[in-house]
Amino acid sequence: VSVMFQMIATLDELFGADELLEQAISRAGGRRPAGLQVGMMVEVPAAALKAAAFARHVDFMSIGTNDLTQYALAADRNNDAVASVGDAFDPGLLQLIRATCQGAAGQASVSVCGEFAADERATSLLLGLGVEALSVTPPAIPSTKEAVRAVDCRDARPLAEEVLAMDSAAAVRERLHRG
Repeated sequence: VSVMFQMIATLDELFGADELLEQAISRAGGRRPAGLQVGMMVEVPAAALKAAAFARHVDFMSIGTNDLTQYALAADRNNDAVASVGDAFDPGLLQLIRATCQGAAGQASVSVCGEFAADERATSLLLGLGVEALSVTPPAIPSTKEAVRAVDCRDARPLAEEVLAMDSAAAVRERLHRG
């Protein structure tokens, strides 16, 4: 059994959410189940940049790329006037994903959810950044599984380092297209 808290930006919010969990368990007349996994969504840049601090208190982190992209790039995906700015291939967003993976390393597992997780062009890149799992919709499972199996991690890490130094999402896409 696992519980995941959303939109956490500070440790105080995480601790408060955990306290609410404890209260709910207590009201139900129980104790925290043995083996209960507690995690958090990484949906705001502050959470990505403070991943090491959060990782000491959670078992897992799930990077919500739709929201993280929106908040990192100030681009509301529901507003046609700015939606095109919100590109998950933007090197700044990729740096936030890497910061999360590095901060959590050895303490909490890191997965990615959202449209980006199912984008086959991103699979090698995400694994190279240190992402351990991808959460996708059921129709995307077969193609994502095939894309993961095709990744050689010896190539994925250098690829990730290369694209992190690029200047634009277009440059990242072009590099990924070349293979």
